[in-house]
Amino acid sequence: METVIGYTAIAVALLIGLGALGVGIGMGLLGGRFLEGAARQPELAPMLQTKMFLVVALLDAVAMIGVGIALYFAFANPFIGQLQQALGG
Repeated sequence: METVIGYTAIAVALLIGLGALGVGIGMGLLGGRFLEGAARQPELAPMLQTKMFLVVALLDAVAMIGVGIALYFAFANPFIGQLQQALGG
């Protein structure tokens, strides 16, 4: 049972860590491209800014879904119940 809990802790860490890393890289690329577009055509900056904030919100939603799944595995681990059933306890 300890191995299931250990592997679950590793999975939770990977879910949160890689989700945050991906969102950080995505926001960095998005911010850089927004600045390039605003520098090339300043009259389009308000429209680009609106679209950028929409995409940032969607990126954050992906990270929050990952955190939610990770918290589910951390506090309501379904694998422990399955392991107990398999062991007959």
